[in-house]
Amino acid sequence: MYAVIRTGGKQYRVAPGDTLKIETTAHENGALEFSDVLAVSGEEGKFEQELGGAKVLASVVGEGRGDKILVFHFKRKKQYKKMQGHRQNFVEVKINEILVNGKSFKAEAK
Repeated sequence: MYAVIRTGGKQYRVAPGDTLKIETTAHENGALEFSDVLAVSGEEGKFEQELGGAKVLASVVGEGRGDKILVFHFKRKKQYKKMQGHRQNFVEVKINEILVNGKSFKAEAK
């Protein structure tokens, strides 16, 4: 069982129990709800036709900043060099449940 969701301008394939790092989003009491669900598959190769009211529920595990990325601009023969660094903020979430057409798919207890 998996779903494809869109958040932060990117698409992610998620299944109950997965943890992933997404761009920083507002969350309340450590809970997130993704309502922009693009596809849901219960079996391999078969997709749900009706996605009305499909949601993915997740909980926040932690927040942080990614690795530093160096951006270097250079123009030869002009004595122009510029270096800049960037660290992207992220929120680490754990997918708890996928809801679609009145059916609920939860993470297996370990």
